Amino acid sequence: MPKRIALPKGVVLPESGFVRLPTVLAVFPISASGWWKGIQDKKYPAGVKLSPRVTAWRVEDLRALLDLLGKQ
Repeated sequence: MPKRIALPKGVVLPESGFVRLPTVLAVFPISASGWWKGIQDKKYPAGVKLSPRVTAWRVEDLRALLDLLGKQ
């Protein structure tokens, strides 16, 4: 059985796949510019470019970050 990760009320992370920035920011209490800075500093996982103007993050990478940060 997969581990349960406590998320803010109303936020649902799918089991797998990709999520866009608004979902990421709903899970991690940080500003968009802070999130992008964290990616630049290798603190947060980089997204995947789905098109020239669309970036999404692997749910698996976000769950790994949640585990690392102890948000269970």
